[in-house]
Amino acid sequence: MPQAQRIDEPSWQLPARYVDALAAVGTLRGYPANTEIISAGDDGHTMFVLIEGRVRVLLTEEDGREVLLNEHGPGEHFGEMMLDDGPRSATVRTITRCRVSVITRTQAEAFLSAHPDAAAALIRMLMGRIRALTRTVGSLALFDVYGRVTNLLLEKAQPRDDRLVIAPALPHSDIAKRIGASREMVTRIMSELRAGGYLESEDDCLVIVRTPPKSFRAGS
Repeated sequence: MPQAQRIDEPSWQLPARYVDALAAVGTLRGYPANTEIISAGDDGHTMFVLIEGRVRVLLTEEDGREVLLNEHGPGEHFGEMMLDDGPRSATVRTITRCRVSVITRTQAEAFLSAHPDAAAALIRMLMGRIRALTRTVGSLALFDVYGRVTNLLLEKAQPRDDRLVIAPALPHSDIAKRIGASREMVTRIMSELRAGGYLESEDDCLVIVRTPPKSFRAGS
């Protein structure tokens, strides 16, 4: 089983050694771009490790609206909630052509039984996702659209040469889907932040020049 080149290893992902071991017991499968690998509400019996490509995790409404929960790239995993026997809680759709390792529930349970340290790591990973979800719910409940935009930007930024950089820059449509707002509102807020000297674009990156204030209006 080929190993994927990782883009990162955040706290809500299993450590690389466990992901590689899980991928090795699975079956390789390919998906074209813009294809649903998982559909919300379906029965779940498999989890996935991405070998190549990128996917989006989405909540979809009956009227076609979507809320973007996350994106995953090579070396990351998704679908592990199948372990609780419940239906799929979100839709996972490919952004690019993807190659994945498909691990059945039986394979995953056997692996975790044989590797208690991996099971403990899985619990820590799920706790990290719960913490991230709690922050998201808190942001939606407690902040206006401006606050949700700036919180997301600060959350996604990474230190680079004494600056905070988001690479690649998030499209306004993706920001809107992540925070439950209209694209037009996000574009207006981003324009205000640039005009106020808080944000700059550089190549395909977004640079946070200085921390945005808690509230902001054009001309302030």
